[in-house]
Amino acid sequence: MMLDIVTAIVVIAGGAFVFIAGLGIWRMPDLMIRMHASTKAGTLGVGLILAALAIDFGELGVVSRSLAAIVFLLLTAPVAAHMIGRAAYRSGVPLWERNVVDEYRDRWTERPEVATDQATPEDLRRELAARTGDARPAGE
Repeated sequence: MMLDIVTAIVVIAGGAFVFIAGLGIWRMPDLMIRMHASTKAGTLGVGLILAALAIDFGELGVVSRSLAAIVFLLLTAPVAAHMIGRAAYRSGVPLWERNVVDEYRDRWTERPEVATDQATPEDLRRELAARTGDARPAGE
């Protein structure tokens, strides 16, 4: 009986953190802040849900798999968010206009300006041909 109450509390807490992560993705103004909200709260929420699973079943196989999944999540989620954020920054995804700190502005000078319109596939082919020196017309 007491184990069921603890499991329920941990599942509800995990669900609340996952819900908060979803709200963070929905309400935050730019990609970097959204990723921060989803990575922190989402990782904690899923970790708590997996911990509740381990508590409820209490078998060695389930507990070890839950702990392995939690460790994997704790190791991979921050690294993935960092790499996505870095790629987004370097490709020119705009920061929030009220963002006052941009520590990488001077570090990465090759950051392109944010395009106001989308390039067509034909534009990309022409740019690639110009960079590589390929004189073939597009489509061949």
